[in-house]
Order: sequence, then C-alpha cells, then structure tokens
Amino acid sequence: MDILVKKKETNESETMDEKLNTLRAGVLGSNDGILTVVGVLFSVAVATPNQFTIFIAGIADLMACAFSMASGEYASVSAQKETERAAVGEERGLLKHNYAAEVKSVQKYYMARGVTDVTAKQIAEDLMAKKPLQTIIDVKHGLKLGHYMNPWKAAISSLFSAAAGGVFPLAAMTLSPTAYQWPATILAVCLSVSLTGFLSAKLGNGLVKVAIIRNLLVGILTMIIHYSVGIIL
Repeated sequence: MDILVKKKETNESETMDEKLNTLRAGVLGSNDGILTVVGVLFSVAVATPNQFTIFIAGIADLMACAFSMASGEYASVSAQKETERAAVGEERGLLKHNYAAEVKSVQKYYMARGVTDVTAKQIAEDLMAKKPLQTIIDVKHGLKLGHYMNPWKAAISSLFSAAAGGVFPLAAMTLSPTAYQWPATILAVCLSVSLTGFLSAKLGNGLVKVAIIRNLLVGILTMIIHYSVGIIL
C-alpha cells in the first residue's frame, strides 16, 4: 500500500518541464510520421499503380519511422538525463568542499533579480540552511531535485505519435477510391501538419499562424520532392 502511495505522489509531483518534454516528443513524432510516410507513398505511388505495393511500402515506412523516432528520443533524453545527474553530483561535491561559494551563487542569483545585497544574503543563507542541494541546483541549473527527464516516456510518446501521424496519409492513399487518392492524401497531409504546427506553437508559446504556415510549406515541399523522385525514377 505504501509503495502505491509513493508512486502516486511521484506521478502527481511530475514537473511541467517533464510533461512538456513528453508532449514535445509526441508532437515531433507525429510530424515526422506524417512527412516520412507521405514521402514514401508519393514516390512509390507514382512509380506503380499497384495498391498492395503502395500499402506495404507505407506500412514498412510507418514502422521504421516510429521505431527510429523512439530510439532517437530515448538516446537524446537519456543523454540529457545523464547530464542532469552529473550536474547534481558536481553540486553535491561543491557543497562539501566550497560551501561559501555556493551560498554566494544563490545570493548573486537573487541580487540579479532586484533583491538588495543584505536581503539576498539572508535569503541565500536561509535556503541553503534548509535545503542546500535542492536550492543550488535550482538556482544554477534550473533543475528540481529528484526530477529528471524520462527517456522511456519520451520514446513511447514518440513511437505511438509517429505511428499515429503516419496513419493519416497511409489511410488516405490506400483506402480512398483510386480516382480520389491523390487529392485525399494531399488534404490529409495538409490538415495533419497544420494540427502539429498548431500544437507545437502552443507548447512552445510561439506564433500559431507562423507555425502552421511553416508546417504546411514543409509538407507541400515534401510531397513535391517525393512525387518528382517517383517520376524521375
């Protein structure tokens, strides 16, 4: 029972940065899934009218893209997690061997935010007396003690979102009537990349219109390039 309570508390205390990292991986995975799959579909569909061949090529690429994105996210976030752990270990050592300098760092942090020298010193000494390691890693590195980016969550989020993103062009190309498969696929890609552009802007506090237009242009350019490759080859 105690173990379950502890797990629940850990999940509830997940920081906003951790949540956003998982969402970011999902949005990027979706976008890559859409563009990668439609690129293969366009190249193959131009080269052959065989629907089964197109479907197999799309499925194969969808799976390859999903696992590639997942492994890339896992490696990237694992490296970030190791860097964060190393920073905590370094600060733990500095607290043992150069405590005064660490207190001074906290003091300077608050002084830089407009707090007077005397008040900043009092705040620094008070915080460092209560929670020295947590205070110093927050001030110097912007980290929360015990909270590290989770590579597994990022990988799983990227895996499923990339697969889900690739389904849009794959379904439009292979399930639509032959006469409408091209416009249906183009429409599916334009709508889905617009959605990922919108979500990425919201997550990053960016300009929604700019993000949507940028994603649309990239999506259209991807389709043009791969269509041209299919014709040439």
